[in-house]
Amino acid sequence: MIRHILAIDDSASMRQILAATLTTAGYEVTLAADGNEGLENALAKSFDLVLTDQYMPGKTGLDLIAALRNNPAYQATPILVLTTESGEPFKEAARAAGATGWIEKPLDPDLLTELVAALAEPDHA
Repeated sequence: MIRHILAIDDSASMRQILAATLTTAGYEVTLAADGNEGLENALAKSFDLVLTDQYMPGKTGLDLIAALRNNPAYQATPILVLTTESGEPFKEAARAAGATGWIEKPLDPDLLTELVAALAEPDHA
C-alpha cells in the first residue's frame, strides 16, 4: 500500500504541484529540492513510492534511482521519473537504472493520481 511518497524536483512550482496533487489524494508527501537531498530523505525514512525529476543539481534522477536500487530497502519500491525526455534511449536508460516508469512533463495531475493509485493496487506488488 502506498501512503508515504518522496517527491524530488528542483523546481519549487513543480514541488508545490506534486504536494498539492498527492496530499489532496490522501498521501503523505515529503519534498526534496535535488537528488542529494532526496537520497538523504530516502535513507532517513522509508517511503512507499519515489517520484524524481531527471535533471537536477547534485544527482540526476537516474543516479538517484541507481543509488536507491542498491539499497535493500528500495529494491522493490516503485520509482517514477518525472521528465521532459520522451525518446527511447532515455527510457532504456531509465529501465536500466531501475525506474518503474516515467511521467512526461508537463505534469497532468489526474494522470499522476491514477498512476499512483494503480501502483497501489495489491496485484501490482
